[in-house]
Amino acid sequence: MLDVLARPPKTGNTRFMVLRAQVRNGHLVLDEPTSLPEGTVLDLVVDDEGDTLDDDERAVLHAGLAAAWESVRQGRVRPAGGIIDELRSR
Repeated sequence: MLDVLARPPKTGNTRFMVLRAQVRNGHLVLDEPTSLPEGTVLDLVVDDEGDTLDDDERAVLHAGLAAAWESVRQGRVRPAGGIIDELRSR
């Protein structure tokens, strides 16, 4: 079972609705009643239910992110292209 968020594409309507779908033979199959007009096209977005980090793992993640931002604030950064080139040369 897959929960998806759906909204009419780029119409200015920002109301979301949650639909439940199953993947069968590589296709999303919805069996949800709707009041949308026939032929309405929707953008479907997979709902990320979050991660599996426990409190200690989340604290380590947040400490690492804070340290990284502090490095950026102090100007200790390198262009990503240079890092990628260095990794490729190994």
